[in-house]
Parts: sequence; structure tokens; C-alpha cells
Amino acid sequence: MSRVAKEVMSGAADLLTELVRIDSTNPSLAPGGAGEGAVARFLARRLKEAGLEVDLWDVLPGRPNVVARLRGTGGHGIGARPPASLMLCGHLDVVAGAGPTAFSPVVRDGRMYGRGAADMKSGLTAAVLAAEDIVASGRPLAGDVLIVGVIDEEWASEGAAALPVRCRPDAAVLVECTDLDVVTEHGGFAWFEVTSRGAEAAGADPDHGVDAIALLGPVLSGIVELDAELAARPPAPYGRGSVHASTVAGGTQYPVYPPACTLGVERCLIAGETVAQSEAEMRDLLARAAAADACFSGDVRTVIAREPVALDASEPVVAALAAAATEVLGAPARVRGDIGWMDSGLLVEAGIPCAVFGPIGHGEHTAEEWVDLESVGKCARALVSAARAFCV
Repeated sequence: MSRVAKEVMSGAADLLTELVRIDSTNPSLAPGGAGEGAVARFLARRLKEAGLEVDLWDVLPGRPNVVARLRGTGGHGIGARPPASLMLCGHLDVVAGAGPTAFSPVVRDGRMYGRGAADMKSGLTAAVLAAEDIVASGRPLAGDVLIVGVIDEEWASEGAAALPVRCRPDAAVLVECTDLDVVTEHGGFAWFEVTSRGAEAAGADPDHGVDAIALLGPVLSGIVELDAELAARPPAPYGRGSVHASTVAGGTQYPVYPPACTLGVERCLIAGETVAQSEAEMRDLLARAAAADACFSGDVRTVIAREPVALDASEPVVAALAAAATEVLGAPARVRGDIGWMDSGLLVEAGIPCAVFGPIGHGEHTAEEWVDLESVGKCARALVSAARAFCV
């Protein structure tokens, strides 16, 4: 590793350590969670010190987005189009930490372990380092570069949904971990809550008791059959559509018929599938349960749903990223899709072309979440190169 690469890696480790140490647990997932305020303010200070213009505003009470703008030099003359602007965007929130040391990052064998190391404070680290590199180079870009942190990606993506109203760059890069691949399309999802209603009675009183849990049996078996049907369909290059039961809650005690049962269901969508289609599938499963037993009474509610997204691979931001990654990696960049939904979906739907590019990291949402520190530095270098190619 060269001296410059070692210095970049060291800087990445220092900044990422500070970010991981700041608990930004999404309170929508974990009541009492710290929220994104502290990490947003930390990034706002750091980027302001680097010379960027900073806008910090609450999307939800006490939960701010941060947008930092590195101004470009401006237009090319009267009648010429303005130079293009590029946003480097990541989410500030994390899922709840696994154990008391989750926010005490540890480095082993070139990897940093800790909650948020991969998902996705490493990407934010790369974006900040990229902006600071552009400033330090003394070679400003023609167009603006924006470094953005948004709230709530792990739940309802309220931060990304609010962003286009306040900030509309020409294109964006979402800095989620992609193993330094360029991701141009990804799946969607729908979360459903199925409620079954029974009648409470003593367990020895079958004439009056109605078992809300057992009545969901046809729905559960239908989920298994639907998933098998989805598995038999042609998959997308990045994965297949699927459905599974996620959570179940019902009953109060052994000697009592359960009066209610709630089932959580996740439907993962690929290109060619839609949220409306998944909602129709769930209604069909409830109709099946009603046909199996006249005592069944239930309904289904869509909790959160997002459509699959495909970005045209000919978009200039894709070309800029692919060329930059190729330059940094010394090999042709891999351009691919991914099954998991990301905030890029909301940006693309809002008319902001958004590709995904980030470091090498895995184990998100587990006790062994990690990111490769050298890849954070490579990601930062590629983002600088992509910005120089795009913001002209």
C-alpha cells in the first residue's frame, strides 16, 4: 500500500470511528433510540469547517437531515447550460446495537467492526473525505457537490422522501456498501399486517371460543405455496421475488381461546412486480382463509411499500461512476443490480437519477457488522473522480 493510500485509510478510520461512536439508533424501530440528531450535528460541524455551506433541518421532531453544499465555480458563459450538480447521499440512522459494545468500534485485520460501520457510516465517511479532498486540492469543480445525510432509512425513509422538496441536484450517488460495484437497479418490498379475529373463551369452552391463531393456518400455508410459485418464475439477475412470514403475535395464556392474532408478512419485489400486485396476493390469501372456515374474520393492512427501481444504465452519473471505479480499482467496474431496497428508489422516482456505489462491508444489522477500511479510501477516491467527470 502506498504512503498516500495509508494516509487516506488512516483518515477514513479516524472519521469512521467518530461516526460509529455516535449512537444514531432509529427511534421508530427501537422506542427510546437516540435518533439522528447528534450525528447530523457532528457532520454539519465537520463539513462547515471544511468550507461547505450547511443546511440542517428537522424532518421529524429532533431528527434532522443535513445538506452541505460545496459551491462550484459556476456557468460557462451567457447562453450556456449551467454545470451539473452531484449529490453524495447516505442515511444517518442505524438499527439498535447488539450489546453494550455495539458503538465501540474495533479494528481487526483491516476491518472496522461496530454498529453502522457498513450500514452506512462508512459510505458517509467516504463522501465527507471526497468533499474535503476536492477542497484541499485547490481545484474547484464547475458544478456543485452536495454531501447529504438523511434520517429514517431503516424504517419509512422520511428523510429521503423530504429531500427532493428542498434539494434537487442533477444526479446523485447513494453511498451504501456495494463492494465497490456500481448498482443501477434494485428490488422493492411491501410489509403487511394481517389481523385475524376470534372470540375469547375458556379453553374448555369450545362452543364459545374461536381460535384466531389457528384460523390463520390457510394464510400461512398460502404464503409457503406463493413463495414456491415465485421461486419457479424467472428471477432478476440480482435475485428472485419472495414472500415470508416475519412476525406473529396472539393469545394471552394457555387455557384461553385467543381473541386476536397479528401476522407480519414481507413481500420482496423484483423488476416486473409491483406493490399493487403484492397487495392483491395478500387479499387472495385472506379470501382463501375465509373459504376454508366461515368463522374466519380478518383484514390486511399495508404498513410500508416501495416499488422496484431500475435506472437507465446510459445515465451520465452511471458512466462517471463506472469510469471512476475502473480507474481506482485498475480493472473494469462491475455494474449490477441488488435485491435490497434503498433510498435511491425514492430519489429516482422523484426524477433525480441515482446510482449506488460504496465500500466493501457486510454483516449489517448483526453483531459482526464490518467494513473494509482500505475500500473506504478507494470509495472516496472514486467519488472525487466521478464528481470531477460529472460536475462540468
